[in-house]
Amino acid sequence: MTLLNADKVLDCTGMLCPVPVVKTAKAIREIAVGQVLRMVATDPGAVPDMQAWSRQTGHELIDSHTEGDTFIFHFRRKK
Repeated sequence: MTLLNADKVLDCTGMLCPVPVVKTAKAIREIAVGQVLRMVATDPGAVPDMQAWSRQTGHELIDSHTEGDTFIFHFRRKK
């Protein structure tokens, strides 16, 4: 796996839906177009939620993987 450099890291561990989606939407607006947001979550529901959020918003989901009980997402801001 290639290590991705993130311009901003958002920790959503311990939070349940819809909080990770809401916080991700806010955090992506705080970085510049082309920059990368790393979001960390523990809610298994975050996987389908973040995939759907990426499709609906147009921000690129460049990586999604699991490390133990933690779900890691990397998004590139597109607009």
